Amino acid sequence: MTEGTSPYMSPARVTVLGLHSGDPPFRIVEVDGEFVSTATSMTDVILTAAAVGVTIHDLDDPDEVRWVGGGKYHWRPR
Repeated sequence: MTEGTSPYMSPARVTVLGLHSGDPPFRIVEVDGEFVSTATSMTDVILTAAAVGVTIHDLDDPDEVRWVGGGKYHWRPR
């Protein structure tokens, strides 16, 4: 299947969605648009990506990771 690339979306393979309440709070991690896992820290994001064969070199690079609903330091309710 061929999909067009939107000029408004990051080409990042890894997307970290907004914070969900829980104990502890967590964020959903998607790779290539598919749910992969939940994460409670930046380390979880890196390990989750690695587990499915994606290496993240720079968490600040929007071509590698797309942060939705808060950046890499947003892991607790404000």
